[in-house]
Amino acid sequence: MESLYLLIPLSIVLAFVIAVVFWWATRSGQFDDMEGPAHRILMDDDRPAQQKAEAGPAGTTEKPAASRVEQG
Repeated sequence: MESLYLLIPLSIVLAFVIAVVFWWATRSGQFDDMEGPAHRILMDDDRPAQQKAEAGPAGTTEKPAASRVEQG
């Protein structure tokens, strides 16, 4: 029972220290995404806008069958 008089305040102090360290880490930018922008620039779509419109929803560059028939 007497050990609780020591363990409870120690656990409260430890929880407070952990909260302060977490707060400091979030405020100083320790959890910022440093690799995301680098990956996004590599996955950038470089096709012109006209090709994007012709590609259709699936992202293929093949034209639909109806347009091929009209062209001959």
